[in-house]
Amino acid sequence: MRLHLCAVGRIRADQPERALLEDYHMRFNRTGKPLALGPLYEVEVEDRKGGGMEAEAELLARAVPAGALLVTMDERGKVLSSPEFAADLAKWRDGGRQDAAFVIGGADGIAPSLRARADVSISFGRMVWPHMLARVMLVEQLYRAATILAGSPYHRT
Repeated sequence: MRLHLCAVGRIRADQPERALLEDYHMRFNRTGKPLALGPLYEVEVEDRKGGGMEAEAELLARAVPAGALLVTMDERGKVLSSPEFAADLAKWRDGGRQDAAFVIGGADGIAPSLRARADVSISFGRMVWPHMLARVMLVEQLYRAATILAGSPYHRT
């Protein structure tokens, strides 16, 4: 199952978040491949015209592959443990999903119109996280899920 990280904004090469993101991205692709998870693609979108959340939602929706499971990362979403997240990934993969797209909005979040279209909404808790850090956290959790499914000792309960 291919995974797509669709996010508003760009993380430049010189930003510390980029180094973390690339590290976990590489780890996930390496660990996920034998599990039929991945590759992971990153799609960054920017609303250069200043249209707000709705314009960002339109750009994000275009970045999601047709037929993909749409997962929004949103503070109102369901809070999962890492093993629960791993189980969901396996369920989607084993259910025949070819693609899953994880969507992270900009500074103002995800427009209600796009949230309403989501198949699943996941939260990292009741706290609000900077959208650049949320990307790193998501990719680390994807890697952690792959290690859980592979039986690796990376995840400790």
